[in-house]
Amino acid sequence: MELIFLGTSAGVPTRTRNVTAILLNLQHPTQSGLWLFDCGEGTQHQLLHTTFNPGKLDKIFISHLHGDHLFGLPGLLCSRSMSGIIQPLTIYGPHGIREFVETALRISGSWTDYPLEIVEIGAGEIFDDGLRKVTAYPMEHPLECYGYRIEEHDKPGALNAQALKAAGVPPGPLFQELKAGKTIMLDDGRQINGADYLAAPVPGKALAIFGDTGPCDAALELAKGVDVMVHEATLDMAMEAKANSRGHSSTRQAAALAREAGVGKLIITHVSSRYDDKGCQHLLRECRSIFPATELANDFAVFNV
Repeated sequence: MELIFLGTSAGVPTRTRNVTAILLNLQHPTQSGLWLFDCGEGTQHQLLHTTFNPGKLDKIFISHLHGDHLFGLPGLLCSRSMSGIIQPLTIYGPHGIREFVETALRISGSWTDYPLEIVEIGAGEIFDDGLRKVTAYPMEHPLECYGYRIEEHDKPGALNAQALKAAGVPPGPLFQELKAGKTIMLDDGRQINGADYLAAPVPGKALAIFGDTGPCDAALELAKGVDVMVHEATLDMAMEAKANSRGHSSTRQAAALAREAGVGKLIITHVSSRYDDKGCQHLLRECRSIFPATELANDFAVFNV
């Protein structure tokens, strides 16, 4: 999994930061998958500065309906259609996302030429496609808001081909059955249990992408043990009370949660426009003083999960 930050500013864009949007690249030679988390104004412009094609997008997850997370969605949907893209797209978001999208398309005389599914979600598991599971957790924010936990299923361990050959199992279709953990019978009547020839499963990766939030009850469960946690750090420690009063978090709160949850890495984003480059480094230092494995997301930054 690979994260690409398209927008990292809170509320309004700045000269160096657009508003919130994050790509999750799941593609590899045998698998498609490009997901977008939030779609602030100008997101389609940001996409043009990457190597990713909007036609590859198959899922969009909206955390909440504040404009800095949403206003880029109608334009992206229409441009995707005007480009002749026919690949289906599914949008997940809180109650009201369907009305927003359908109203924007209707009153602007727009439409999509590809299948568009809109799923209004609540807290809990959103889907499980057999490869990974996505679960939504409620955030503490003035509007209904969710954070998303993305978990890959464990992958089967490597098959010990040398041992199987030594046991007289011919390479080919039988190997595939054994790799799936099945038991086969050889021509001589012997039974071979695939589980006996498999290495330990490879643990899947886990990722937590928080929506806008102040401290909340669901945060620890959302973040517990993930490899990477993406969390807002809208304001610094000195302005923590102000951040919380508006449904946001401080640097200290993001870093303390990362430490308590035992995450592998914290990536902070959603930075207030009051902070210039020097101010952003101040935010990063505050986080690292509590949780050293912290990175600051800038627009177009790429992180492996």
